[in-house]
Amino acid sequence: MKKFAAGALLATALSTGAVAADLKPAVIFDMGGKFDKSFNEAAYRGAEAFKEKTGIEYREFEVTNPSQREQAMRNFARRGMNPIIGIGFAQAAAMEKVSKEFPETKFAIVDMVVDQPNVRSIVFKEHEGSYLVGMIAAMATETDKIGFVGGMDIPLISKFSCGYKQGAAAVNGDITVYSNMTGTTPAAWNDPVKGGELAKSQFARGADIVFHAAGSTGLGVLQAAADEGKLAIGVDSNQNHLHPGSVLTSMVKRVDVAVEQALMDAKNDTFSTGIQSLGLAEDGVAYALDKYNADLISEEMAAAVEAAKADIISGKIEIHDYMSDNTCPM
Repeated sequence: MKKFAAGALLATALSTGAVAADLKPAVIFDMGGKFDKSFNEAAYRGAEAFKEKTGIEYREFEVTNPSQREQAMRNFARRGMNPIIGIGFAQAAAMEKVSKEFPETKFAIVDMVVDQPNVRSIVFKEHEGSYLVGMIAAMATETDKIGFVGGMDIPLISKFSCGYKQGAAAVNGDITVYSNMTGTTPAAWNDPVKGGELAKSQFARGADIVFHAAGSTGLGVLQAAADEGKLAIGVDSNQNHLHPGSVLTSMVKRVDVAVEQALMDAKNDTFSTGIQSLGLAEDGVAYALDKYNADLISEEMAAAVEAAKADIISGKIEIHDYMSDNTCPM
């Protein structure tokens, strides 16, 4: 992560930093829980890594309904917790409000921008990582039909889908990509049964690989692929190990490193605010290659993806970001 702190951070340093001895971190996990094997769990691993390296404990809260976000955030701030990290875009409204009430407290949010002087906003270039796994899917498919299952129908998840479609089309201009969202409410993140049903419907139409960006709902997608003898692509955390041999790869977001870095910066009195935008160049997103999927990714496939990665970083390949205009060219 050599470029993680430098270059990715458009920030102004806070002058009111807690010294290490007074550090009282808190992390608020969103719907789906800290053991969702995906997004929240990546944040949990980052907080645990910080605790292991420093010996500093942190407080945590797992949101189970939307009304708890603001309440938990304000309660932590009143108790002197600092910094407070909110996991997920849905924490934005609460952080916007609470950060104004506690201007001396440091806040960080993952997956959304909160424009306040005491907030670090950590966002990712999901379209870049999704492009790479789209390429992998297009090279691995035997039917020229692949799928995507999203969680809540919001622009952020369409950003994954659009990048995936562009990567697949770069390999095969005639490929078919099926796409379904699970729902329009936060419950869409925690419905593995529905995720499995959507994946099976895409398999029934000829898809042999399905990429999910659906939190815990995606666990149903992975299970359906394993049951049907098909392939799935994981998201956020490296999910290759969940069903070895049937998870083609995972589009990894380094939420763990972002959370650990925010906590470490607060400890070292180097916490800064503004926007961190993390993509391939910053090692903020990646595709996962390990012992669990090594037999599924040929050397030729890996070489093609690595070449594309270099071209994306250099600017030779430009990927449309759905969230720039809420449209996708594919």
